Formats: sequence, structure tokens, C-alpha cells
Amino acid sequence: MTSELFSPLLLRSGQVLSNRIGKAAMEENMAADGQVPGKQILTLYRRWAEGGAGLLITGNVMVDAEALTAPSGIVLDAHSPLEPFVKWAKVGKSGGGAMWMQINHPGRQVPSGMPGVAWAPSAIGIDLGRHSKRFGRPVAMTPRQIEETVSRFVMTAHRAERAGFDGVEIHAAHGYLLSQFLSPLVNRRTDHWGGSLENRARMLLDIVRAVRATVSPSFAVAVKLNSADFQRGGFDADDARQVIEMLEPLGVDLIELSGGSYESPAMTGRPADESTQAREAYFLDLARVLVKRGPVPLMLTGGITQRYSAERVLDSGVAMVGLGTAITLTPDLPHRWRNAREADRPIEPITWSDKALAAAASMARVRGQMRRLARGRQTNPGSNPAIALISERRRQRKAVRSYRAWLSKERVTRGR
Repeated sequence: MTSELFSPLLLRSGQVLSNRIGKAAMEENMAADGQVPGKQILTLYRRWAEGGAGLLITGNVMVDAEALTAPSGIVLDAHSPLEPFVKWAKVGKSGGGAMWMQINHPGRQVPSGMPGVAWAPSAIGIDLGRHSKRFGRPVAMTPRQIEETVSRFVMTAHRAERAGFDGVEIHAAHGYLLSQFLSPLVNRRTDHWGGSLENRARMLLDIVRAVRATVSPSFAVAVKLNSADFQRGGFDADDARQVIEMLEPLGVDLIELSGGSYESPAMTGRPADESTQAREAYFLDLARVLVKRGPVPLMLTGGITQRYSAERVLDSGVAMVGLGTAITLTPDLPHRWRNAREADRPIEPITWSDKALAAAASMARVRGQMRRLARGRQTNPGSNPAIALISERRRQRKAVRSYRAWLSKERVTRGR
């Protein structure tokens, strides 16, 4: 069956993606000792590589060993051994698709009790009501810390290319550091990193500009951007349109559109603003607005599980569809779509009234399915979300101890 889904996509860098289906980034929390990719990650990505997607994007890789989204996060900085990443890139490309590394800094979205730093553009904590204490209280970054963090993104991109990855995706969505700088709710700075949208976008633009100047012309540089934060007074669709226009002259290959943050988890289908309902292709309505004037190819991620939804996304003018939970539950879903088949069973949405807890359980359940794949087992869409969340929190408590011990030793080497 022929379809635009299975047509190639030529990017500005000259890189050609074999089809329009991308495995979107999902945080695996599977780092081996030393915060590097290990056997589990390799097994997981081999499954996805065999599944037929034209592009695999890794879960977020941290640019700073002192700032992780979770204690089992992977770090690639100037001191990280490169060989584990060489193996990861090779496995990811083994099925014929491209392999990109998503690079990220959590900013204030760091769990409480973690060693290291919790930084933000301004000293404004995460508001999750009774769950707010799950995250540390952030401190406002100094100009020097901002500039050093820009350099860290560039270093990670440079080393990703050396390891054999085909590109990087700079994470500026979901409430992480670069998304925090873009948000007028979090960024209350009065210097040239805050105020106007141009100032709030400065850090992202500086990173993109410096990465593009450092890596090879054929190495892809992409950005993950919120189509909106889904919070009143936050980053909105018009802001996204303007940022896309700012990124266009910098040589960006692709912009992945998503939305939300921990405070408004629209990426799980449960935004704080009830006017946006959980549905197939959560952000398609906003994408249609952005694609009309967007000069850069767009990839849309969020809630796409069936082929008809993917086709609808492409019909809107979006260049690629991103799959998250769907490709975790059914790692060969692109091959199935090519053969006019669908996934066996969808995962049931979590409709708990506590949205913050529901979002955490949703992510824990998906990571549980990834661990099943990493052990060579089949996924279980009917897994209990409460049990998944409890198991995840127990695993994280143990991982914090390992990360703390590793970081203590590494600080001497890293001069921190």
C-alpha cells in the first residue's frame, strides 16, 4: 500500500529520512553505571530499529552531569566515555533509519532529593499544588551559568556526531530549561535573557546557532518546541510561530511540535486547560495554524496511535508524525502500517482526578513497557498504572543513591 507516510523526506542538511514516521523521544531512565547507555538501552533500540521508522530520536540525554531529570538519566559531556554512545548510535541505525540524540537540561524540573543543581531563568518553583514538594526549589541562573550551559549543549552535540549519531534534537519543550526561558510565567528576568520574546528565545537561538556552526553541514539539527504551554499567560501558539520564524535562518532541519509541562501535562492528554481534550493527535489544531506560515518542516507528536490519524497529520501539511506510547507498545508499528495493520491493543488513558499524579503514572507505565522490551519481553498494555507508579518511585530512590555516589567521584574529574 503506497502512502505519503512511506515517502522519503529531504532535509535542509541534505540528510534523507526514509519515511515520515519518527520514534519520538521518551525518557528511558535506563542508564548503566556511569550514567551511560548500556545493554538494556541497546536491546530496546534494536527493537525499535527493526520496527521500520525512518527516524529514531533518543530519550533526553543530559548536557550537565549536575542536572538530571531523573537519577537514571544518561549524560554526555566532555568527560563521558564515548564508546557506549558509539554502540548506541550503531544499534539505532541498524534498521536503516536515522538516529538522532535529543539533548536537554532540566532546569527547575529536577526531583527533590537529587544532588546537583536546580536552575531556572528566575527563582520560581513548580506549582503542582500538594505535589509541589516533589521538585527542588530553583535558583535563578547567572549570566555566566547561562553561557556555560550554552557551551555544554554545543559540546554534547559535537560528541554525539563523533559517536556516529545522524543529528541532535535540542529540547525546548515540556517545561525543561529552554522551555522555561521561553515562558513568560517562569522567565521574569530583566536582563537581555528576559522580557520580550526575542530575549526569552535568546538562549535557544544561541545554542542552535553555535551547534550548527560546530557540527558538519550534513549533521541534522532539530528543535523540540511547545506549540503552547496550555497555561493562561504562558507561551502560546503565536509565540511558537514567531520562534519558528527566528529559527528558520539558522539552518534548522526540523521542528517537532508538542506541548505542555509538568504543571500542565498536555503531552499526556491532560492539560490544565480543559478546553483541550485528550484525543488522537493532541496538537493537530495548533499545528495547522503554524504550518501555514512555518518555513521549517514540522513533526507532530502527541496521541497518534492509528494510521488514519497519521495520514490526517500529513494531509495538514506537517512533514512527519512522531510516535511515543504507540511505538513503545507496538515497536513494529511502522511495518504494520505499511502492511495495512494496526496495533493489537491501545493503552487505556488514566483519568484520575489528580492530573499531576495521573501524568506521573502515565509516564511510569510507559517506562515500564520500555523495560519489558529491553528485557526481550512483549509489552503489556493492561498494566496497572498505580503499581507502575509505585515501582517507578522505588526504583528511583535506589537510583538516587547510585547517582549520588557516582557524582561525588566525578566532581573531582569534572572540576565542579
